[in-house]
Formats: sequence, structure tokens, C-alpha cells
Amino acid sequence: MALLTRFTATRPRHVVSQQQALDWLARAHAGAHAMLEGLDAAGRDRFARKIARLLDRVGCTPDRIATRASVLPDFAPADREEPVLYDTARSDPPPAHPRGRGATARLDVFTRAVDDYFAAEYSAEREAPDDLIHVTCTGYVSPSGAQKVVAARGWGARTRVTHAYHMGCYAALPAVRIAAGFTASGARRVDIVHTELCTLHLDPSDHRLEQLVVQSLFADGLIRYSLLADDAGPGLRLIAANEVIVPETAHAMRWVPSEWGMQMTLSREVPDRIAAALRGFVAELYRRGGHGLDAIKHTVFAVHPGGPKIIDRVRDVLELSEPQVATSRGVLRDCGNMSSATLPHVWMRLLDDPRVANGTLVVSLAFGPGLTVCGALLEKR
Repeated sequence: MALLTRFTATRPRHVVSQQQALDWLARAHAGAHAMLEGLDAAGRDRFARKIARLLDRVGCTPDRIATRASVLPDFAPADREEPVLYDTARSDPPPAHPRGRGATARLDVFTRAVDDYFAAEYSAEREAPDDLIHVTCTGYVSPSGAQKVVAARGWGARTRVTHAYHMGCYAALPAVRIAAGFTASGARRVDIVHTELCTLHLDPSDHRLEQLVVQSLFADGLIRYSLLADDAGPGLRLIAANEVIVPETAHAMRWVPSEWGMQMTLSREVPDRIAAALRGFVAELYRRGGHGLDAIKHTVFAVHPGGPKIIDRVRDVLELSEPQVATSRGVLRDCGNMSSATLPHVWMRLLDDPRVANGTLVVSLAFGPGLTVCGALLEKR
């Protein structure tokens, strides 16, 4: 059985408190609205207060998310750097981009940030991986940062590069399945690298409630780990995997390119539709791993924290205790939703947590467009 191990995470440089992020969002939306509608300063302030009230009602509040990070300085005025994509939160000088800069500028930021991350992450690496899987849904360029670092390190004849793109929040699990396939066919080490730069994809002129929810949740995340064919060391042993697409739910979640970045559609029904499929899905996952559903009471759950309600619904439907989902809730609180990079952060914390004993089963669950429910049964070693 293959082993997930060697986790390293890099926090993007610009970290803000959730309250700072929400205050910035209110100002940014007000600035965009004022520019497009020709409002004066008083009208702008009134609209900012309206957005702040809406964010307090529908957004993810600071008691659920404490901090979020971005590769952009735009949300962190204390850093005293000029905004890169979004200037509508400022009033002097007047903003020039009510929707943020366009797709080309956003892709340029993605390219530079990802190239720099790969170069730094592999600068001291002596041994080339057999395979390198790059996971993202927040930017696309060819050659990718993964291909560039393989070429720069002279690994082109040794390391194969595979792109696992545009699956959204559940992509870590298909990436692990791909890696397991590579180890089954002879690879000894497969590296998986996530570069999710979600903050490149805001539109401050879109004031719909679902967009305020999305903009209050997402953050940037960078993480790397390996799947090893040898499972003798510490890590998470892969036991079984499962994936289903829930019927008649294609409308509930979408992630599509637009002129102003990737745009997410997120229906309120997502937690309930996932919950309806969940118990049977988890039972099948246990069955594939040679366990009965009664093993659930001794299992720790690594749930992709799409938002607080997702964790709550998983806990309630599966009749879990709060400690069984505490690590997922902690990652959401400390980092926000980092799309596909979030679940690997949960795995990393479980491995580092001495309270989670070796031999503990770990059920990993993640969700994304489709609606896709994806899972894996792991064991801490």
C-alpha cells in the first residue's frame, strides 16, 4: 500500500484577519458600485455599510475563520504596497478598475507566484521524483511551473509531469488516485503540489449574496507532499478510495472562466444534497477497505471545510463527535477555504498531532462541482 508523507506547506506572504478581510470587501464593493453608478462619497459610505451588514449576515464571520492569506498585498493595507488587481477599496487616488484587473493580469500574477513557489520548493531537492503532479483550479499556463522546475533542475529524462486541473475543492483525492496508479506501475516517489490562488478571482462589482459568501470564505494555499510506494515510514497509508457524482446536482456548484477571473456559483442546497448521499458513500468506503460502518466511532475525519455548514452537516449526518472533525474546523479557522490545498493541510495536521495515535483510521471527504463526492480511507502510520 502507498503512503502519503513529506508534507510541507508555505503560507502566502500577506496574512490578514478575517475582520480586516470583511472590512476590505465592504469598501471594495462600495468603491466599485460608486464608480459604476456615479455615487458621491456619502453614497459610497452608505453602500459600504449595506455590504458590511450583508457580510455579517451571510458571510463567514471571524468566529469561524480567524485569518486568511493571499499572494496579493491588496487586502493588507498595513503592508503599504500598491494593490495589484483590486483598487476599489481606496478612494485616493480614485479607483480605475471597478471589477478588478482583467483575466490577463490575473494570469500573470498566477504565473509569477507559481513559478517562484516551485523554484523555492525544489531549490534544495537532491533527488528527482519519478512523477510530479501539479494540482490547481485557479490558473493555467503552459509550460506550467511544474514543467519549468523539472526543466531547470535537469530532471526532464527522469520526472514525468502530470496536470490535475479544474476539479476544484476535491482535487487532492483524484490526484492521490493518479499517484497511486503511478506507484502501482513502478514509480517509487510521486510528488503532488497544490497551488490554489483563489484570491485572484474576485469581482467587487458583483454584489449577489452567493458571491459575498464565496468572497468571505476563500484564501490562497500552497502545499507539497509525496506518495511513496514503500509504506514502512510515518505517514497516511492509502487503503481505499471512492467517488460519485450526485444525480441532478450539476447546477448546484460551478467554476467557470470569465473576463474578471474564475466565477463560482454556489447554491444553498449544496450541504443538504451532499448530506443525502453521504452515509451510503461512507459505508461503501469502509466496505472497500475491509471494515464495517461500526468502525466509524474509532475514526478521525478529514473533511474538506468548504464552509462551517459543510462540517456541521457531515458531523450530524454521520453522528460524529466534535473531536472527530476538530482538525478540519481548525484548518478552516486558521486558513479559510483554500480549494484543493485545504484537505492536504488537514492531513498534515493529523500526521503532526500526537493525540491521533498510529493505527487510527482517517476518512477523507471532499466535495466539488458535479456535485462530486470524493473520499479515501487512510490509516495513520
